[in-house]
Amino acid sequence: MDRFQAADVIFQQRQLAASAAARLCDRANGPTAIGYGGARGGGKSHWLLGQMGVDDCQRVPGLKCLLLRKVGKANLEHFEDLRRKLFYRLPHEFSAFRGILTFKNGSRIIAGHFQNEKDIDAYLGLEYDIIGIEEATTLTARKYQDITTCCRTSKPNWRPRIYSTTNPGGVGHGWYRNRFIVPFQAGKEIDTRFIAARVTDNRWNNPEYIRVLQGLTGWQRRAWLDGDWDIAAGQFFTTLRREVHFISDFDETRAREWFCAMDYGFAHYTVALLGCTDGDGNIFIVDEHAERLWLPQRHAEGIKAMLARHKIGDRKLEIGDLKRFVAGADVFSRQSDGTTVAAQYAKLGINLRVANTDRLNGWAELMTRFGDVDAGIRPTLFVHQRCARLAETLPALQHDPNRPEDVLKVDADEDGIGGDDAADALRYLVATKARTITQRKLRGL
Repeated sequence: MDRFQAADVIFQQRQLAASAAARLCDRANGPTAIGYGGARGGGKSHWLLGQMGVDDCQRVPGLKCLLLRKVGKANLEHFEDLRRKLFYRLPHEFSAFRGILTFKNGSRIIAGHFQNEKDIDAYLGLEYDIIGIEEATTLTARKYQDITTCCRTSKPNWRPRIYSTTNPGGVGHGWYRNRFIVPFQAGKEIDTRFIAARVTDNRWNNPEYIRVLQGLTGWQRRAWLDGDWDIAAGQFFTTLRREVHFISDFDETRAREWFCAMDYGFAHYTVALLGCTDGDGNIFIVDEHAERLWLPQRHAEGIKAMLARHKIGDRKLEIGDLKRFVAGADVFSRQSDGTTVAAQYAKLGINLRVANTDRLNGWAELMTRFGDVDAGIRPTLFVHQRCARLAETLPALQHDPNRPEDVLKVDADEDGIGGDDAADALRYLVATKARTITQRKLRGL
């Protein structure tokens, strides 16, 4: 606070909260990545450069900081404007040609940029004590991971860290949400801290700009005004609401019928969901098993353990208590040796049946069951918060641009991030009715 006051830099409440989080990075067990933002107009850029230049660079001599932003010309113009506002009381030199700002104690900030993702490669192999990334969701998960390898130091009195600012949306929406927002919402932040800010947190915004954001509709209003990370451009389930559809508690004595569904994979995730209905016809997804690179033997044990976490009457739930356990058609396809994955599971005590894999009708039923609380249409499908992979997947699903009634098919990356496996399992579970299975059996399927 003394440094901000001496530099005549006025940070507002949310910006000060972000700076407090940045100071936690000094601790041996503190975070290494700070995210700030959410809605538009929250004072993100002002905070990022101010924290790096007014606080960090002044208290530790010789820091080397990289400030990255998409598109170089806009970055330098923006940098120049903020430099004049933030550092006019701090002795420094600035080379616009090189994009380097140097303070009296030798600490410096390098204004970097990238037009295309391959431009990030120019910084790889270099060492930076601090990396600041503006508009972080314009980067893919892979490029963000690449740039983090440059955040290291040889200074004994400094712990390297990455600051990022951004809004919902963009190519990096999914990984940023998974890395920063999910731990923030769950109250389980370890390596990261996220500070949410909205346009109303910045009193310097002109009233006209606020009215522009308030006049938006659909996903843009929820993302840019409310800072809602559960929605983005092209989102499929636009009526999904975390505070409505994701529950933290469920009384299992209400369950009338138990059932499971599986989407099988090896390199991709195998996801098994456990669901039940209550007396009013609501469906509750109460647990999930999600692992990759496992053989059926391990999955079978994991699925049985998932069931054992729940009770039917005064005993643990077992496979035999399920009304049905369905899986995608690929599980029943014969392999080169003539066997099927379904047969392997049958030997392990899990008898699978063919799911209804009609994509369009399946997604449509999910959409119907989610309802529309804004329009007064009551939801009949709820997901327990312990179903972490499903909770991560559903808000990220996008419309297929070539088939708008369908979800865009996406696979998890090599690190297992992303993918639609959990959503497919949910579609099988909800769309497959008892009578559908009977009809398939009669047809010999």
